[in-house]
Amino acid sequence: MSQSSRLEPVVNRAFCKGCGICIEFCPANILEFDEQRKCRVTDPEKCINCYQCELRCPDFAIELVEKGEKK
Repeated sequence: MSQSSRLEPVVNRAFCKGCGICIEFCPANILEFDEQRKCRVTDPEKCINCYQCELRCPDFAIELVEKGEKK
């Protein structure tokens, strides 16, 4: 099993301030704003596990976790 199939990005909506940095830096383009201008994951299966979203988020609102381990 490859690493990309074990991990998925999870957004903590309480921490997300809607800055869009994670969306801008995601090379797989799997992040977007929802109707409340919070980040959401559109297709976790396409995540390439580059960690750019997690590393760039100034509010620590997004992280890559093992599938099924949503926080």
